[in-house]
Amino acid sequence: MCGIAGTVGFRGDEATLRAMADVLAHRGPDESAVWASEDAGLAFRRLSIIDVAGGHQPIWNETGDVAIILNGEIYNHRDLQVDLEARGHRFRTRSDAEVVLHLWEEKGHGCLEPLRGMFAFAIWDARKRTLFLARDRAGKKPLYYQHRPDGALLFGSEIKAILQCPGVSREPDLRAINYFLTLQYVPSPLTAFEGISRIPPAHWLEWQNGNVTIERYWQLNYKPKTRRPEQELIEELKVLLDSAVRLRLESEVPLGAFLSGGLDSSIVVGLAAGAMSQPLKTFTIGFASEAHDERVYASEVARHFGTDHTELEVEAEPDLLDEIVWHHDQPFGDSSAIPSFAVARMTKQFVTVALNGDGGDEDFAGYGRYDLARVAPFFRIPRPIRALGLRAVARARPLIGRKARIAADAPASFADLYCNAVSSLDARTRQSLYYGELAATASEAVYAPLQLMQASRDLGPVDAMLRTDIQTYLPDDLLVKMDVATMAHSLEARSPFLDHKVMEFAASLPAGMKYRDGNKKYLLKRAFENSLPAAIVDRPKMGFGVPLAAWLRTTLRDRLLDSILSSRAANRGYFQPEEARRILEGFLAGTDDHVNLLWYMLMLELWHQRFIDGSADG
Repeated sequence: MCGIAGTVGFRGDEATLRAMADVLAHRGPDESAVWASEDAGLAFRRLSIIDVAGGHQPIWNETGDVAIILNGEIYNHRDLQVDLEARGHRFRTRSDAEVVLHLWEEKGHGCLEPLRGMFAFAIWDARKRTLFLARDRAGKKPLYYQHRPDGALLFGSEIKAILQCPGVSREPDLRAINYFLTLQYVPSPLTAFEGISRIPPAHWLEWQNGNVTIERYWQLNYKPKTRRPEQELIEELKVLLDSAVRLRLESEVPLGAFLSGGLDSSIVVGLAAGAMSQPLKTFTIGFASEAHDERVYASEVARHFGTDHTELEVEAEPDLLDEIVWHHDQPFGDSSAIPSFAVARMTKQFVTVALNGDGGDEDFAGYGRYDLARVAPFFRIPRPIRALGLRAVARARPLIGRKARIAADAPASFADLYCNAVSSLDARTRQSLYYGELAATASEAVYAPLQLMQASRDLGPVDAMLRTDIQTYLPDDLLVKMDVATMAHSLEARSPFLDHKVMEFAASLPAGMKYRDGNKKYLLKRAFENSLPAAIVDRPKMGFGVPLAAWLRTTLRDRLLDSILSSRAANRGYFQPEEARRILEGFLAGTDDHVNLLWYMLMLELWHQRFIDGSADG
């Protein structure tokens, strides 16, 4: 696991490249390297996991004219190396990065097809004067870039690496800020900085002669559906997940797992514990608030599988907010970034690699919003009649009453209904709160989620929501949060549910094998119900929530007031001052709960103070 950065299109400046590498030191504390030529430069920081002794980067081919820097892990690299050696390639290391380098020589853009893992890498091919950048299928590892008007290109694992280069503007992108306030994250390919973009998951970028080409190389296919007996599907799923976990156990440094007590992390822990010759180290965090605390469930799983278990109780730390803001580079509103940082910090004291359960909800339909599928048929009915019918359903069926009431009042399509469910800020609130130039963005529809839902009409409601979540919420929120929290502490996170073979299998399942009559993750539960404690299989999803309202009214109250009501915040011209004050005072009085909006406003102001007013240096 590493940090990568570089430049192409002008003479490599070693001082700039060194600054780019240094600002990524947390991603790779074990080694630093830069390389520069007259028109390209590479910067690298290494966290040594595989081939600790020999995997120094950049790695060059046999003739010294093609180089690679790679962040991530290629889990099938040993098998790929055997095949490449049979084709005549000579290896100097046991590094997975060198495997990708030789695949590029062999296949060009096709080098991505056989890779099984998480990665972001850059290949400089001096023969073709070409820079090739790529991200893994799910979007585990990040990669940002700026393509300048003169044709030059800058790139990095984090935006702050690009900000080390002279002449990079720090102008906020108001569209991105609107989407952040609406969704709690900035959707790809946008970033909060004008002119800086994020390469989407499953895409490659090629630079040549000042021109840039970006293409998608992989996409989940939800059609056709597999039609086989349920027990046969159960056995295949168990084999696929077991294989995905075992592949992720390769490490030359200590390895453990995050354990929340939920279904997904419990499955991963069970499979990993069964494959290891010594007790697996597991890590859980909790809160004083019982409503947000899952430690009792995590402890039960730890006892069940005999793991070496460690727990930590988390409190709000005002200073931690500054650390979170700096590491995220742009406004980030998912408050579970706080416990994610806490569990990563604790885990790093014991191991360097940690498995987790990310992706299980998006593969197998685990979120509460998938209950919207039960009212999807009503959208075939004209709206006035639909509204009457759904209100009747709301009165008669309490289980789906809230979903039915939302649908009754929703816009014309199921896509709009889904977007309402995933949005934290509705158009009416945006229009009353936004001010100045930001107000011009208030009426914009939700960005990528709406587009994807509209393009997925033929999939059915469950698969349409899954496809949209996998291409938006998963990579731009959940995986950003995990990558940032772990790499901030020089810790590598591995996610078996995001193995692309597991994801492809899940996409091929009929919707009823994932969501059946209100039962979420149907096939996944059936596959592992006999190997987990019954309480874990049957318990409702809790999520990684925090007692945010209580924290904002107590521990973080002064920080909230100083940020949102300050003259500095008012002078940014984003929000109507009186409306912002009304929302804040109502929340603090306990009469109006705008907790998520206030958290987003706080994080936006702290981001401004650090990156727009201040410095991106560590």
